[in-house]
Amino acid sequence: MIQTPQHPERTRSQWIETARTLAEALPYMRQFAGQTFVIKFGGHAMGQSEAGSSFARDVMLIKQVGINPVVVHGGGPQIGEMLKRLGIESRFERGLRVTDEATVEVVEMVLAGSINKAIVSDIESAGGHAIGISGKDGRLIEATKLMGKGASDGDPAVDLGFVGEPARINPHVLQTFLTTDVIPVVAPIGIGAKGETYNINADTAAGAIAAALGASKLILMTDVEGVLDKNKVLLPSLTQRETERLIKDGTITGGMIPKVETCLDAVAEGVRSAHILDGRIPHVLLLEIFTEHGVGTMIRG
Repeated sequence: MIQTPQHPERTRSQWIETARTLAEALPYMRQFAGQTFVIKFGGHAMGQSEAGSSFARDVMLIKQVGINPVVVHGGGPQIGEMLKRLGIESRFERGLRVTDEATVEVVEMVLAGSINKAIVSDIESAGGHAIGISGKDGRLIEATKLMGKGASDGDPAVDLGFVGEPARINPHVLQTFLTTDVIPVVAPIGIGAKGETYNINADTAAGAIAAALGASKLILMTDVEGVLDKNKVLLPSLTQRETERLIKDGTITGGMIPKVETCLDAVAEGVRSAHILDGRIPHVLLLEIFTEHGVGTMIRG
């Protein structure tokens, strides 16, 4: 920022605030140096060029201060748009896209192709080094078929086609990069026992990868502020027991349930903390990692 004679005091106060922020961040840089963070980047903001560039700069900064980020990305809106352009109808069962052979080809093309490479390109443009891989590469994510739940208890399971869930993570594929300056960017595509391709929820894939790597943090960036109480007030911190109670009493509902269940599973598997953040907030990653109060909702054991 160039100081101008018209607003010297305002400019000086901005510099002071910047210095104060850097001073506040220093203890966290020391604390987290050498640790692994798995970051799920998703939501509608992912398709916006400025949001992608901002995310890439933040991830690059995290890497520069000695943290090892692993990025796992979603792409539901982009997949939906491509299917629409190709004239392939989408059908959902309780929030999960039914994925036939034609659809899974498009899913792989969009996730492992255009989205993955765009994120890699943004990180490279920010001055970093990144490599894009899918869960099929090196059998990183071995998957099994996921059956959908019926509309009500007692109803038969729903065949979702080529929708899968992680059965085994091969951490060596990613550990190879953690000792280098390369940031891995993972598309949540899994491989079955017979080589079949499975579409995997990005939150679920990120949670499984975080657990397999022994990550310190799992961070889910999404389109919501975090977990809210019954009065729609953000809950900044929750224990495992508190989270389970909020699910049971109906405070946590709808699409937030699988997100917090992913967080609970990761924490139960040894991840120190899991975070649900609003990816629409500029520099939300830096606010969460390097400031005293953070943002969003943190879930611990």
